[in-house]
Formats: sequence, C-alpha cells, structure tokens
Amino acid sequence: MFRSALLRQVSRASTTAIRPPTFSAAPIAPAIRNFTTSLRTLEKEDPTPLEDEHDRYSTAGQPGDTEHEGRHSRTDKTYRFEQPEEHELPQSKPVQGRGGMHFKRTLASFTLQDRVGVVTGGARGLGLVMSQALIVSGSDVAIVDLNKEEAQRQAEELMRHFRDENPGGDKCPLVTAHYADVSKPESVNAALAEIIEQHGKIDNLVTSAGFCENFDAISYPHDRMQKLWGVNVDGTYLFAIGVAKHLMERKAPGSIVMIGSMSGSIVNVPQPQAPYNASKAAVRHLASSLAVEWAHAGIRVNCISPGYMLTALTKKILDENPELAQKWTSLIPQGKMGRPEDLMGAVTFLLSDAAGYVTGTDLRVDGGYTIT
Repeated sequence: MFRSALLRQVSRASTTAIRPPTFSAAPIAPAIRNFTTSLRTLEKEDPTPLEDEHDRYSTAGQPGDTEHEGRHSRTDKTYRFEQPEEHELPQSKPVQGRGGMHFKRTLASFTLQDRVGVVTGGARGLGLVMSQALIVSGSDVAIVDLNKEEAQRQAEELMRHFRDENPGGDKCPLVTAHYADVSKPESVNAALAEIIEQHGKIDNLVTSAGFCENFDAISYPHDRMQKLWGVNVDGTYLFAIGVAKHLMERKAPGSIVMIGSMSGSIVNVPQPQAPYNASKAAVRHLASSLAVEWAHAGIRVNCISPGYMLTALTKKILDENPELAQKWTSLIPQGKMGRPEDLMGAVTFLLSDAAGYVTGTDLRVDGGYTIT
C-alpha cells in the first residue's frame, strides 16, 4: 500500500504543469537623497520622564543619578608604576610542599618525565613557580633570565628543594641557568644554543618573560613602551620560532605555552596600561596563529592568561597603593587574587600529553574576571 501511494505521488509530480511566474517586475526608480548644506544646531532634548525609580539605573537616568556610576568604568592616571631596575626587583622563593613523593593516583599522561623545558623569565615570580611545576612533573629545566646570577641561584635552590622533598631519590632533575635579553635575536639564539649543548635537546617552552607598567597612554615614554613590547612580544616570538625550528630539525613533537594575561582580553581599571594590554593581546593571537602554522609538525602552541596574581612585585605595588586590593578583588567573581602556584597545574597540563589535542587555546586563570 505504501508503494502504490508513493507511485501516485510521483505520477502527479511528473504531470503537473510548470506555471509561469505571475508577478511582473516593476521598474526600479533610482534612489534620490536630498542633501542640505545648511547648518543645523543640535539642541538638547528634554529628558524622558522616568516611569519608576528603577529607570534611573538605566540609560534613561541622568548623569550622577547613582553613586557608583563610572566607579570602575575608567582608568585613573594618578596610578603610575614603572618597572624597577633589575637589581631592585624582589626575590621569589620556591613553593613549599608542592613537590616530594606522593602516591595519589593520576593520569600517566600528565608526566613530563625525560623532557627538557625552557622557561624564560624563570628566575622570579610566575616563571619561577612554573619552572618548579615542570621539575616536580619530572622535567629537566633551563631557566632563562636577564639576571644570570639570580637564575643560577634559583636553579641551585630548586634542585636542593627537590632533593629535600625526595630523600633517597635516584634522579634529581637537571636545572641550568642561562642569560638572554629576550628582545634581541642574537642573544636568544646564543641562549638556545647553550641550552641544547648542555641538555642535548628542547621539548617544551614557557615564555614567561614580561613586565607591566602603569602610565596613562599620553604620558608613557616612547622608549619605555618600545622596551615593553620588545620583551613581551618580540621575546615571545623569538624564543618560539627558535624552539620550533629546533623541533622541526629533530622531527620531534613539542609544546609551547605563551604567558599572556587577562589584560589581552579586557581593559584593566583603575590603573592605565594600554600598551601592556595591547602587548598581551598580541601574545594571545600569536599563540593562535602559530598553532595553525605549526600543527603539521606536531608542535602545539597555547596561551595561559593569568588574572591578578599576588607575586612579590604585586605586593610591592599594593604596599604603595593599598586601596587597589579592594578595587581589584571587587571585580573578581571569586573575590580574591590568585597565587603563582595556581598556574602550576595549568602549565603542566598544556605541556603534557594530557593536552595532546589542545592547541591554539587561551586558558584563562583569573578567578572568573573576564566572564563578568
């Protein structure tokens, strides 16, 4: 029965005459717009009367109707912070109790055993703690920093710290220190050659070298802006292409993690920092672009964008501007700043085989700041 009904429908469809269209196209008249050259004075219209008290919280309200209007919507140029000179930067300490022997089960794919990772800016702050994360996960590490002495001190401290937390261990990761001005190609190439000579290879890269300054855009000295972009953007690019070239020559897969910032996606308030924000937006998109370009070679490129992190340098800023702590945390859904160790899991994941199908992503570690 189904077949006969189907045949009837096919028969009707084949014998139905195709009707010609019944509409007729009307002639299209050219559009004519009358322009006037007379000047008009824009007069301010009377405000729309409010229907109820809630309307004052909308665009129907008048300026100043609410006490919090514009409270966090604009920058304040009185906040100014200039990056200290290298010898003035506060020292950082390895995180206590984050390594050592443990017997909690986890995926084997999270290990970085038998790999060599390079961390730029690894002698302080976020870079130091992420270096420690690689060591705890089984990786040898090359710390690259503008201050070679501080990098050497931290390399020795990290190995001592590992041995203290792993008594009787048969293997301590090798941690080396290297100098580089990340903004200069010849310095970057020399550092990479030295690392390969001492470690034999490079598998992973974390580009943590970078800094932030707070100047209103008009007052920012141009030479300082060039320095900031040289470290934050050029340094990230130069180390990334140097490591990628090495990996391609070895025909080996690898993982690169660029340290961006939530400031690459939002505008921080109240402190002004337009050039820094733009530099981190560049880092974020650079990671995406290189992830596509190098996917054929098995090289994954991702970005981590931290929010407000309580580093030794951040504490220095808050000592001078204590009211900033309340303003910053009031805009974070979790209501608190992060600590450098909150990045240890993120960087380990993205470098490891556990993230084997993750590339070109921006992992924001910001307590929810950028989603509100």
